[in-house]
Amino acid sequence: MVVGVAKIKLYLPGCHSLKDKRQVLRKIKDRTLAKMSVQIAEVAEQDVWQSSELGFSLVGNDGRVIQSIMDKIFSFIEGFGEVQIVDQMSEVMNY
Repeated sequence: MVVGVAKIKLYLPGCHSLKDKRQVLRKIKDRTLAKMSVQIAEVAEQDVWQSSELGFSLVGNDGRVIQSIMDKIFSFIEGFGEVQIVDQMSEVMNY
């Protein structure tokens, strides 16, 4: 079993309230889930308007495939014009 976990820190320059932020994040999470079949959640900075950290995880049997999917998710999120990626990290673990 191979598990991939990742965290991505985002800057949301167009958000001026928590409501704005939640709308943008909901769109990102819903579209990412629909396209990539991955579990994704906001894991930090829930009360900050223009910043967020999202975490996601994948399980499979090939580490290269897991890493490839995580890279595609990073690119997919980066494609949203409403956010900028500040930092990202990923790790693939074999069990």
